[in-house]
Amino acid sequence: MPQKPAYYAPGYAVSAVKGSAGWLARSVATQPAWWAAVALVLGLGFYFIRHEGWPSNVVFTMAVTAVLIAIGAFLSRRVLFPTALVTAIVVVVIIAATIKYRYIGMVLHAYDIAFYLLSPDTLWYLWIDFRWELIALMAVSAAIGTMSVLLYRADPTRVTRRTSAIAALVFLVAAFGADRVRGERPHTLFYWDALFVSSFYSSWAETAVTLWRGQLIEAGHAAAGKPLVQPASCELSDRPPHIILIHQESVVPPGIFPSISYDKGLDPFFLSGDGKRHLLRTETFGGASWLTEFSVLAGVSTYSFGGMRTFVQSMMQGKVHDSVPQTLQRCGYENVMFYPVPKQFVSSGKFYRSIGFGEINDFKAQKAKRYNERDRFYYANMMERLEQHLKGSNTPMFSFILTSATHLPYTKAHSPDEKVPGGGPGTDPQMNEYLRRLWLARTDFDWFRTQLKMRFPDERFLIVQYGDHQPIVTRPLIGHAGEKSHDIVMSPQSKGFLTYYAAEGINFPLKPLPDVEVLDVPYLGTLMLKLAGVPLSQANLERLRLMEICEGRYYTCPRSGEILAFHRRLIDSGLLVAR
Repeated sequence: MPQKPAYYAPGYAVSAVKGSAGWLARSVATQPAWWAAVALVLGLGFYFIRHEGWPSNVVFTMAVTAVLIAIGAFLSRRVLFPTALVTAIVVVVIIAATIKYRYIGMVLHAYDIAFYLLSPDTLWYLWIDFRWELIALMAVSAAIGTMSVLLYRADPTRVTRRTSAIAALVFLVAAFGADRVRGERPHTLFYWDALFVSSFYSSWAETAVTLWRGQLIEAGHAAAGKPLVQPASCELSDRPPHIILIHQESVVPPGIFPSISYDKGLDPFFLSGDGKRHLLRTETFGGASWLTEFSVLAGVSTYSFGGMRTFVQSMMQGKVHDSVPQTLQRCGYENVMFYPVPKQFVSSGKFYRSIGFGEINDFKAQKAKRYNERDRFYYANMMERLEQHLKGSNTPMFSFILTSATHLPYTKAHSPDEKVPGGGPGTDPQMNEYLRRLWLARTDFDWFRTQLKMRFPDERFLIVQYGDHQPIVTRPLIGHAGEKSHDIVMSPQSKGFLTYYAAEGINFPLKPLPDVEVLDVPYLGTLMLKLAGVPLSQANLERLRLMEICEGRYYTCPRSGEILAFHRRLIDSGLLVAR
């Protein structure tokens, strides 16, 4: 006799109804969880659209976030749990980046996790200076951990591993595509744009490379030569001159661009004591002055730090033991700095103290009323400080003066009452204002030299000045008209990195300057020490040798192996800590 279908079996209808009711109940119970996950995703998307910049960068940020959620879903086979966890992590990143940006002008970088949390010294620094913020971070992390465990157990949403794996792959492809479309990351991204989440995501690749390499700076595998011995003291046969190093903000000789129409009376401002103009190759354009400062004082290229070079000052705090100020300190110099902005800017103050500056006169200490005072303001402060120094000491003084009047923006006239030349007929208004400010800089520098001779007739001075980078008004002249300066990507050999350096002596004979077409910025500090006549360490003697064989080049030296071997010797000798 043929069997009846199962649905004719006794009790089948009852069990089917119960099964359907159970499925419906579960479906109704999971709907709020699904809607919660959707709401979190929409909230993240809304934030990214508003705060993460241009479209391709927004897509990149969304795609990477989606990849993280998909990976969490693959591991947990849940949806709400990984969505909520990733959202919480994003919120923590935003809060941490906001705090860091407020205090030191930098957003959060992935290397911060290794730099701050894996080192007892830097962790202690966090505890001393940011104790309550650190306590709050630990409390939030504990709360996220607790809530994650509870949510994992209660989350009713489910997804197969096959589905989550496919989603992760799709979003990963989208992330790579968006990353390619948005182009190379500008080196000033972590300072000038508060793109907190995308900046953090972008920093993981370079952090992974650095951790894999095991050091921050590129270096050879084995040192080609003996360790570089650092002398404990400095033996001088005669009292050396006072040294004045002037960081001329955004200053470039207009003569290197033939199309600029300007009063040629500016040209002597860029000449050295030998009557010649000497070109300097820097490693930044339009901003990020700290990169040039680092190379001048530490004697290495920021390019050698790869993607981490934006953070050289904060990362290398306490890790440079062969700096220009440290050398001068051993030779009896008193090192004094005149800084136009707050010393907390990009964590500069701590770095400068770590390399030998005993006194940092920043914006507040100098009682400045604005960030771009006339250069004469800083020169006057330096001479007043030197006068105080000479009343109680016969030791020489090293003064590092950073000017600011030639800094952007150029939309308003600086010192409008001053009648000085600008550009010729038809000159762009911002270029015209920039040329005016160069005249102000020249006028103030001439005044400074005259005052030094009058007020200190028996003292000897070595003055070295340099342009830290080109101003943004030269963008059209290097083929980048209309681009933001921090979006410009150029090869290290680009004309956009050319500025100048000049050296002269007052009551002090100037030694010959290098006969090279262009001098790369890492050599400038060592050159200054040589001109001052102070004994050079083995490391500085090696820099002079490299300058000669590389014909003034450093990072782009054709014999790059020599540069990398030098870095290895610095590391092995303890003069540069690269971890």
